[in-house]
Amino acid sequence: MNQKLRHEYLYRDQNFTHAHNYLIPQLTKIISGKQKLTILDIGCGNGSLSNYLAKKGHQVVGIEESASGIEIASANFSNCTFIQGSIYDFPYARVGKDFDLVISVEVIEHLLYPRELLRVAKNCLKPEGQILITTPDHGYWKNLALALAGAMDKHFTVLWDGGHIKFFSVNTLSQLLKEEQFTDINFEFAGRFPLLWKSMLCTASLQ
Repeated sequence: MNQKLRHEYLYRDQNFTHAHNYLIPQLTKIISGKQKLTILDIGCGNGSLSNYLAKKGHQVVGIEESASGIEIASANFSNCTFIQGSIYDFPYARVGKDFDLVISVEVIEHLLYPRELLRVAKNCLKPEGQILITTPDHGYWKNLALALAGAMDKHFTVLWDGGHIKFFSVNTLSQLLKEEQFTDINFEFAGRFPLLWKSMLCTASLQ
């Protein structure tokens, strides 16, 4: 296996990931009732969520750094446009601008420089466009429960290659969004039960 492939997040099929099972009902609720949207899916992975949104009538462009993800997405979901690229060297000329909505599902926690995702979103959104980010919720009570259960090493493991490197709470994600001039910040939660949610879904508007 070559060096580049060794450090790629590998996708093996076109199915939803485990996180989609608890995120999609809330995500659907957030965007339901809206007219046909132009959506940019940053970190679209294998394209399964992009396809789901396209089947709801939206026009979707997915961007993904993983070659295997793009290959699977392009082969299985012809109702979307898929482009291989990185937020650190974003292919604006190919992706285009003036999107109604930029979504990024369970991606920001993998980024060494997470504000770059927000800056890309700002450059791709039309005036008054929205961003929708999901990421694992790491609020006080969840962290306390992990500590009391002796599960910190397991949950925050450093042994997961390509795993999470940023751990957001409502406060820290809100602060990051405000620093990048997003407003009207709102949160929904998904998975498990209150105070111990698996993930949070955050929407914000371009100032």
